[in-house]
Amino acid sequence: MVHDELMLFALDASRAFGEAVSRELGTVLSAHEEREFEDGEHKSRPLVNVRGRDVYVMQSLYGDAKQSVNDKLCRLLFFLGALRDASAARVTAIVPYLGYARKDRKSKARDPVTTRYVAMLFEAIGTDCVVTLDVHNLAAYQNAFRCRTEHLEANALFVEHLLPLLRDVEVVVVSPDAGGIKRADAFRQRLSAALKRPVAAAFAEKYRSDGVISGEALVGDVDGKVAVIVDDLISAGNTIARAAVACRGRGARRVIGVASHGVFAEAANTVLGECDLECIVVTDTIPPLRVTDPRLKSRLRLVSAAPLFAEAIRRLHTGGSIVELVGG
Repeated sequence: MVHDELMLFALDASRAFGEAVSRELGTVLSAHEEREFEDGEHKSRPLVNVRGRDVYVMQSLYGDAKQSVNDKLCRLLFFLGALRDASAARVTAIVPYLGYARKDRKSKARDPVTTRYVAMLFEAIGTDCVVTLDVHNLAAYQNAFRCRTEHLEANALFVEHLLPLLRDVEVVVVSPDAGGIKRADAFRQRLSAALKRPVAAAFAEKYRSDGVISGEALVGDVDGKVAVIVDDLISAGNTIARAAVACRGRGARRVIGVASHGVFAEAANTVLGECDLECIVVTDTIPPLRVTDPRLKSRLRLVSAAPLFAEAIRRLHTGGSIVELVGG
């Protein structure tokens, strides 16, 4: 179904990213209002007529100094509900970083499955579609939601960025744990196609218990190669740091880290500031607000995901193929 007019909103916390997407689309962000009340409550509403329109709302769900993940989630849900009540024809949530996506299963007795609960909130408010980038567990994301979901991948963005660095060297793509092998292999295949030659694969051993990471083994040959470690996100940085140490220990010439989302918890400044990584490449779904260590700052490379989201919105609006966009 093709709707006559596309309308794009970006809530205040994601305004910069929303403006980047709107520029790529050749449009402007629609006007809205967000108000704070003395008791901590808030409200938001569109300031333009949305009746019968195809409406997209951007909000990335990460915590910062002004708003927690919960704050941003509530604001997004309330705004989506306001659009539905104002008779929008279709309401799509564009969530570049989907908070709570890591808690997708019961790892201990009586654990919550928070990903599913968040999905239920989006469904209850009347969301037609949720679009995000590189979730932690794709199967869990797709199964949690009963409304339509679309999943974008940053592989093409990273390959384009890294191609000049890797064109004339022997490369191995490394998953930092066994669970990320499929994700790393998808990147490896795209990189191999771009380089027009085979690219090797490897993965590191990792065990996690009560927040403590262990495991030293590395499966695959990295000796003399440039190792590219691929993950969905970096938080404290321990996972990618351990994989980098393992690659160096097995003779890798250089080590590059790639992750779709740079959460960068405070501990990452020490962990990754001291780590032997040539550079760390992330998208701008989360601004690097918590990166303060000069050593980490100097290694950080930001790749904009705005063109990818803009094209996804364009295709959703016109009935184009998202599968073709992500290279499926």
